[in-house]
Amino acid sequence: MKSAQATSRVLTTERLSPCGQPDIEGWLRFARCAEQSGIESVLLSFSRYEPDTLMVACAVGRATRNLKFIVAYRSGLMQPTTFVQQVNTLSGLIQGRVAVNIVAGSSTAEQRGYGDFLEHDERYARAEEFLAICQAFWARQEEVNFQGNYFRVERGRLHTPYTAPERIAPEIYVSGHSPQAERLALVRGSCWLRLIDTPKALEPLVARTRERGVEVCLRLGLICRPTREEAIRAAEAMLPDEETGRRERGILANSDSQTLQGALATADTVGWLDRHLWAGLVPYYGSSAITLLGSPRELSEAFLEYKRIGVTQFIISGWPKIDEMVIFSRDVLPLVREAEKHWESP
Repeated sequence: MKSAQATSRVLTTERLSPCGQPDIEGWLRFARCAEQSGIESVLLSFSRYEPDTLMVACAVGRATRNLKFIVAYRSGLMQPTTFVQQVNTLSGLIQGRVAVNIVAGSSTAEQRGYGDFLEHDERYARAEEFLAICQAFWARQEEVNFQGNYFRVERGRLHTPYTAPERIAPEIYVSGHSPQAERLALVRGSCWLRLIDTPKALEPLVARTRERGVEVCLRLGLICRPTREEAIRAAEAMLPDEETGRRERGILANSDSQTLQGALATADTVGWLDRHLWAGLVPYYGSSAITLLGSPRELSEAFLEYKRIGVTQFIISGWPKIDEMVIFSRDVLPLVREAEKHWESP
């Protein structure tokens, strides 16, 4: 089981939010704490509210030794040849500790602000062409030639390879819940990144994905306290005031992401998916805020149940991010690792 830590906070969309400013001291503090806590990877999310992910990965990767960076990027915002050149250069600078999270798009308004006017389904069709070209370069073909509906490459050559121990290409995480996202993950991805749901709901989806040789990674929030009741109180304390909540929800509601719209619908109609899975923070913190909460023992048992159905990776958000990561690594992860030893023994 791999584990990863992501960050999320309300008001990142505010013009004066500090999240839009490079914060090398804060990033390094978080990254070094992650390494010390046994976290394998961190996801660097992409949006117009945050600094560029490739540059952040380079800056933090040069100052760390083991932590891997899953760099989110929107296909179509640059030519695939240029993207591969940048990722390959980054791999050489940080010893191959980079993977790619391809996101076809988030909201129509945000995409158009970047100069992208394609609708949802076309963005996924373009993403498939984008990855086809990237993977041709990563296969180290002598020349790459491609003629598609969205990209054309003629006699493409790159002399800077992707450099990593035991790999010639980065892992490709494909995000999304739509049929187009699932298809892209199965055709071009090494891992399908989707929101957490109950094991019962996910089991058939995970089974058919693993049958195709593609891993499944779940994205979730996590709140661990000595008891479930304390975890619930901590979660409810994160609900914003009415005005902030209305403003943040209005921003999220304008997204055409099926992942986000599905999560909002779950928050509105279901709330609790099961005894330990709550969607109440989604309208204010985004789709990744479907939260697994409980005591260390309860959470370790939940992670093992997801492992049982075939899930191999998790990207976890916590609030406050460092505090929750330390609690997870100290109180939950050892229980999971110990159970895995017995699980894997003959």
